[in-house]
Amino acid sequence: MDKATKQEIIGKYGANDKDTGSTVVQIALLTQRIQELTEHLRSNKKDHSTRHGLLNMVSARRRLLAYLNREDSARYVTLTDELGIRRK
Repeated sequence: MDKATKQEIIGKYGANDKDTGSTVVQIALLTQRIQELTEHLRSNKKDHSTRHGLLNMVSARRRLLAYLNREDSARYVTLTDELGIRRK
């Protein structure tokens, strides 16, 4: 992910341009990175180290989504709809 894409995501989902640690921003950044790695793995099927990293990112995003659902379920629903993430 290039710097411009990252800044665009932070600007869209963050409270301000410096807000990189909020749960919503972290989920959005992880989603973008997961999409990029998924495309990479479609053409590089034997890249097992990247697959391992991808699974770790999916797990981290799942934990963050569970936290967001507990704390602010309305924001959880809107974020999953915006990002195209399946809900339980």
